[in-house]
Amino acid sequence: MNDRSVKIAYMLAIIGGAVLWQATAIISGKTEAWDASSYWTVTYPLSIILTGWLGYRFPEKPWRWGFSVMFGQTGMMILSNSDYSLLPFGLVLFGLFALPAAGINSGVKMYH
Repeated sequence: MNDRSVKIAYMLAIIGGAVLWQATAIISGKTEAWDASSYWTVTYPLSIILTGWLGYRFPEKPWRWGFSVMFGQTGMMILSNSDYSLLPFGLVLFGLFALPAAGINSGVKMYH
């Protein structure tokens, strides 16, 4: 995989995560997307699907796409939030949310 492909993949992951977060927040009317039930039933599963697709399309070190998608969501949360009192807890949660995607991508790599 060349440098251009890696940059495109990172861009897709980060922007995709940010768009998923912000769209959920706007549609639900919540400040933080994960306060909406649709985050858990639609957005988070779509995040996992996005990372699986990225892992299949860009199979070198596929675990990184789960973290990149969650990084995009983290960035959007930071930009759209005015209360940072729970930010450290949120960062830990995003890291934990990335683990299933990283694990799925390890499986995708085995079958690629």
